[in-house]
Parts: sequence; structure tokens; C-alpha cells
Amino acid sequence: MRLLPFAAITMAFPVVAFAADPHSYAQPEVVKVTHLDLDLKLDFGKRELAGNATLKLDWKDGKAKSLVLDTRDLKIASVESLDAAGKASPLKFALAPRDKELGSKLTIDAPSHPASVRITYVTVPEASGLQWLTPEQTADKKQPFMFSQSESIHARSWVPLQDSPAVRFTYDAHVTAPKDIRVVMSAINDAKHPLDGSFTFDQPHPIPSYLLAIAAGDIAVKETGPRSAVYAEPSVVGKAAHEFEDTEKLIATTEKLYGPYAWGRYDLLVLPPSFPFGGMENPNMTFATPTVLVGDKSLVSLVSHELAHSWSGNLVTSAAWRDIWLNEGFTTYVQGRITEAVYGKVQADEEALLSARELQKTIGDIPANSQKLAPEPHGVGADDSLSSVAYDKGSWFLRTLEQRFGRDTFDTYLKGYFAHFAFQSIDTETMFAYMKANLLDKYPGKMSEAEARQWIWQPGIPKDAPLPTSPRFDAIDKERTDFLAGKLDAAKLDAKGWNTQEWMYFLDRLPDVTPLDRIRAIDAAWHLTGTPNAEIGMRWYSHAIAAGDKDVWTAAAEHITRIGRMYLSMPIYRAFARTPEGLAYAKDVYAKAKSGYHPLTQQAVERILAGTSKKK
Repeated sequence: MRLLPFAAITMAFPVVAFAADPHSYAQPEVVKVTHLDLDLKLDFGKRELAGNATLKLDWKDGKAKSLVLDTRDLKIASVESLDAAGKASPLKFALAPRDKELGSKLTIDAPSHPASVRITYVTVPEASGLQWLTPEQTADKKQPFMFSQSESIHARSWVPLQDSPAVRFTYDAHVTAPKDIRVVMSAINDAKHPLDGSFTFDQPHPIPSYLLAIAAGDIAVKETGPRSAVYAEPSVVGKAAHEFEDTEKLIATTEKLYGPYAWGRYDLLVLPPSFPFGGMENPNMTFATPTVLVGDKSLVSLVSHELAHSWSGNLVTSAAWRDIWLNEGFTTYVQGRITEAVYGKVQADEEALLSARELQKTIGDIPANSQKLAPEPHGVGADDSLSSVAYDKGSWFLRTLEQRFGRDTFDTYLKGYFAHFAFQSIDTETMFAYMKANLLDKYPGKMSEAEARQWIWQPGIPKDAPLPTSPRFDAIDKERTDFLAGKLDAAKLDAKGWNTQEWMYFLDRLPDVTPLDRIRAIDAAWHLTGTPNAEIGMRWYSHAIAAGDKDVWTAAAEHITRIGRMYLSMPIYRAFARTPEGLAYAKDVYAKAKSGYHPLTQQAVERILAGTSKKK
């Protein structure tokens, strides 16, 4: 379990050099953090983590006089150097004024180049990378809950470090918490650990800071396989274990395609509904939204996606947020291959077509620079880099490569890519040089360098981009057209057997403002208002509100109050915000729901309600 399957391979390759990360103050070319030792106390009453972080340093520049770290809203009490015997000596430090996005630069005077420094600090209750929930905000309403979300640049709000994906480090941690509370981290977790208030963790694989994660609460465990388990609140864990019972099959399938799973265990933590994302690929323990627990495994592709990150993202990592498509585009492609192998080609093709059609519809609303897979980095925030372009255009490019070069050839190439760059952070230019040598030039006549460059460095989608076919989607297109034209009654739609993806496709392709009588006919026949399926609900309420159906407002408000996942709530807030009456109603809903939202969700909603949100 502790062995590094790729260690012998990666030792043969030098660490890749790349440009400075514009979203970090760190200077890894001067001094690099190689290991983090955390000793923290978790206090629910104060909503804080307090303790110290000890950083092991590799000094690169013999003339350097300081260590620069990233922080956001941390209260720094002291900084000390540690010698080989562990003797501590105080160091002078300065905390710069806070930048709205980057936080505060922490500069530590260290002309003697200590091997390690220890920083004693406390987080603030409003830390952007942590959410503290009261018992009432959890599923079981018995214990408080806390979880982190470090991606993209929020690790600095709970640990002082070099918060850049270019810097990889190992870590160990000791965390104390109230008894009866379970603490988990992005490391190997012991399902049988006693709830005695003291937890230790060891992550022997070098990871970037955005994969540093912690959670604590009333968490039960249920095994789902020889190297996987589900962690969740007691009332949720059984349902989650059933939904994710194919986890071992997913792991084994991916190993056959792309090489051994390098991380030992793959566990999942199902978080309370306020989690702002679908999933977060924290090593050894994916954090997942409960909105995928619909009972029929129709949304389990989220697990395929987060598992795929164990190769594309966690193993081979983008060196800066500008290059995040190397994580998300590759992962979305691998996700599709896993889904096809385990759940069939029909579902995989439907999911690929859904994302491609949505990107075709929306990419024209995105600034030209942000339409590129590798945009110019300035002017694009770290969080804004995580857009549909990175995910959907990136995976579309890889599907195009697979089609041009053939699946067997492309699989061999991709497996070699993961092995070659294992446990490294790379930029797009490094990836492209490897692709040119090992794919484009090796198999001439399949795709030109100019075509590949157009996909990566030009806006838009190439006109000859291939799309998968779906006879079932074609049939749905015809029914939708006939229904909108009044030639087919809503009750006559052949929707009784539609899966989640097919309902999503039907709703996605409705006009932006569908006639109110058509909306009410759909609801009368198929009762979408009140659906427990959040993917369908998000689309349905957005269309119904846009059509002017005030009868759905109460159910839509319940949806966005219950669900803090931004992807499933923001479109409904945007729909409300398009009219003065709807905006006023949304503001009232938000005032009641705000305390249950993650800080990132709060920021996103407030931008919409203030009229400053950009559609993504």
C-alpha cells in the first residue's frame, strides 16, 4: 500500500521547469517546500484550526535571504527555524496587506537557509477554504461538521504554504478534535480508528497544495471493496455504499487502461449538501456531493471522474491554473472511457454529447482568451480557470485524437504519458512537446501540428470536431420539435423510460424562453416540479422560471436552499435574477439560505444578485 508503483520510472526524468505561477507569491525556484508536518487542534466552538505547520525546505538559490509563502486571513503568532536536532530559533517575518484574490504574502527572513521552519498560527471562522456547519445544517443534525475545499487557491486560508500546483510535497499530520468526532484527510484513512479525539495521517506521495484536504464530523464508514470504502453521516452511509458499490470495478477498469492505481486506497466521503462542487479528487479520499445519490447509479459518472483524477491531475498535474485543462480535460476523457467500459457505450456517448452540445451553445458567450485550452494567464482568475472549456473542450480534443489515431494507439500513448510524467507538475507546452514527439510525429498523416495547436491555443471549437452519435437523442430531438410545434401532446412523449441523461438532453435543448403553456403541459404530464433528481431539477426550474411559471417558485426555492452545489443552484438564481420580481424573491431566499452555503457559493450567489456574475 505504501509502495510507489511509478517511483522507478519517475526517478529517470528531471523535474520540469516552467514559468512563475501568477496566482501564487511563492518562489519555488529560490526555495521549495518538500514536506509539510501539521499539528492542529480543531475547535468547532471557535470555528478555527489552531497549531503549527512545519515546512521542510530545499534551498535552490545560495544567495536567497527569505522564504515567501502564501496565506489568506491567517493569524500568524510566530515563525521559528529548526535545526537538525529540533532546536528552535525565532525568525523575523512580515505579512503583507491582503490582496482580494491572492491573500497576504508572508515573507520570512531566513538568510541562514534553515532546513525547516515552524509557523504557529490560527485560522479565522470565515476562512475561504473551510466551511463550519452547525448540527442543524447536517443530515443527521447531531454533531457539527467541518470540511475543506482547497482548490483552487484556498489551501492558503488554512495552512501557510507555497499554494501553487507547481509545488508538490509529502505531508503528515496530527489533528485533535472532540471525542466522537471522526477526522479524515487526503491521505490513507483508517476505517477502524477509534473516535478518541486524536488522529494521525501520512501522505507519502508528493501532492500539490490544492489536494490538501480535511473534514471532521459524525462520520460512519462502510466498506465497498478490498481497497475502497464510503464515509458519510450515519443516515447517508448505507445509501451511498449502495450507489458506489461498483468502485472496485471502476478502479480495476482504469488500471487496465492506464496502468496501476498509485495511491493504495480509494475512499469516498459524502459531504453535507452545502459542498459547492460535484466532487473533489483529494488523494485517497474523494469528497463528493450527496446530489448524486439518486438510487439508480445514473449519476455515478462523478465517481468515474474523480477516480480518473488519480491519473490525470493527481499523478500528472497542471503546473498552473492556466493549464488546468491538463487535469480536467484529460480526466473528463478518461471518465468517459471508464463509464463506457462499466456502464456501456450508450451512456458514455450520451454524456459526451450532452457536454459538447452545451459547450457549442455557450462558448460564444465566453471571452475569446478564455475559449482557449491554454489561455494567456493574466486576467483569468484561478477559480475562473475551472470552466467548461477546460473540461469539455479538453475532453473533446482528446476524443478527436482517439478517433484520428485509433483507440489502441491512443491508449498506449496516454498510458505512457501518465508513466512518463508521474508525480510531476507540467505545463501545456511540456505536454505538447511530448505529444508531438510520441504521437503527432510518430504517426504522420493522422493530425497535423497546426490542427493540434488550433485546438489548444485558438478560441472556439474547430469546425470538423467530431461528435458521438446517439439514436435515442435523435428521437428525443424529433419529439421535442413536434411537442413545441403543438403536434405532440406532452403526455405522448416517449419519456417513461428516459434515463437521467435523456431528460437532461430534452430539457437542455428547449428554447431559452419556452412558452408558458408548453412548460405547464410538461409538468402536468411528468410532474417535474419537486423532483428529487437535482440534475433534472436544476434544468426544469430554470426553464419554468424563465417561462414565467410562478407556481414552481416555492419548489425552486427549496431546491436552492437544500443544495449548495454551485453547478446545480447558480442557474436557478440567474433565472430568478432576470426579472425585478424574481430578483427580489431570490434575495429573500438567499437571506434564509446563506448560513448553509459554503463561502465560495456565497460569493457566487452574491455576484448574481448584484448583477456582476458572468455566465459560465
